[in-house]
Amino acid sequence: QVQLVESGGGLVQTGGSLRLSCAASGGTFNMYYMKWLRQAPGKEREFVAGISRGGGSAYYADSVRGRSTISRDNAKNTVYLQMNSLKPEDTAVYYCAAARTGVVGNGYDYWGQGTQVTVSS
Repeated sequence: QVQLVESGGGLVQTGGSLRLSCAASGGTFNMYYMKWLRQAPGKEREFVAGISRGGGSAYYADSVRGRSTISRDNAKNTVYLQMNSLKPEDTAVYYCAAARTGVVGNGYDYWGQGTQVTVSS
């Protein structure tokens, strides 16, 4: 059983930056692909970014590519999402997720409670 706890969300103006963190416990962190998903009010959950087990490969949704960077520190059991040039349409609850298979897409085996990101215009 893997527990995931996100942090780092908040209110930011358009064009600003945030760094989300997700601390994992209770499992072997480097066995999992790690992802960030998000869900805006009235919309379905969507894939944002994913990273391979060793951290050497990263994948992004078109909506955030070039503005966001996913990274992981396996020694600290933590995954990060650096988001720059934020837009109002980035407003959502951001969830960290761990998946045994599939580094992209919405599939997961465990996910956290989420952290709210609000971008004001």
